[in-house]
Amino acid sequence: MSLVDIDLGEGDAGFVLGNGPVGVLLIHGLTGTPTELRRVAQGLAKVGNCTVYVPTLAGHCGDNSDLQATGWRDWYEGVRKTFVGVQQRHEQVFVGGLSMGAVMSMYLASQFPGQVSGLLMYSTTLKYDGWSINKMAFITPLLIRIPFGVRLFRFTEKPPYGIKNERLRAIVERQMKEGQSSEAGLLTMEGVTVRELHWMNAVVKKHMPSIKTPALVLHSIEDDITSRWNADYVERRLGGPVTKVLLDNCYHMITVDLQYRRVIELSADFIEQHTSCVKRLDEPAYCLA
Repeated sequence: MSLVDIDLGEGDAGFVLGNGPVGVLLIHGLTGTPTELRRVAQGLAKVGNCTVYVPTLAGHCGDNSDLQATGWRDWYEGVRKTFVGVQQRHEQVFVGGLSMGAVMSMYLASQFPGQVSGLLMYSTTLKYDGWSINKMAFITPLLIRIPFGVRLFRFTEKPPYGIKNERLRAIVERQMKEGQSSEAGLLTMEGVTVRELHWMNAVVKKHMPSIKTPALVLHSIEDDITSRWNADYVERRLGGPVTKVLLDNCYHMITVDLQYRRVIELSADFIEQHTSCVKRLDEPAYCLA
């Protein structure tokens, strides 16, 4: 089986890194891109003895019209296809993601019970409640229930864009304002897309107690988009064992910000702890842990 058989979504933004025996599927965030996971993917491919797959979600890496033409089940269907392909190449597969991608990783685990070796959850986003979020955001769940209510608002990214690293923040801000969505994602998110996120989160919350997959939950105590409440909620509600680590000196985008090396280190350790005997397709089995 060749890499071309792995579905990485539309376009050419998705990528595969490494040639290790353990498969890792990482899911980018809402309005985000695979680029936001490249540093972690490179690290895991190098120190974690993994092959890392990062697909593009449906409707992403284009403009808002592309995104609004899709819903959360479309995003999930692309992830599901990637996972099925990765399973055919690897005996053990870890799944994780950033922000909304972390939530979707839980949903995938609920749909494939016993088939995901572990969850890598970065800045889990069950609600937008970070310190940079408009205090009126709490009315969003009410608006999406009103006919045409979703047309009344949009979520616009604003500084610091989830990034404490000032140099990187300036680069990302320039890319977003120049419309380089395949690199930096979208600057705005329409109400219909926010509604899809709320619907997905509601479904995932119901499934969480039944998810027995071990999970690594990493969250910044300075997260500007989603407070540590999100990590604490996962720790309380997820049905399997949870290792929660709170990071400092970074904001929401922990996979690219000042602590991304720590994210790689903790993720590689978690994978090693939960990896049993594995083998490449053409080699004898051996044990990593």
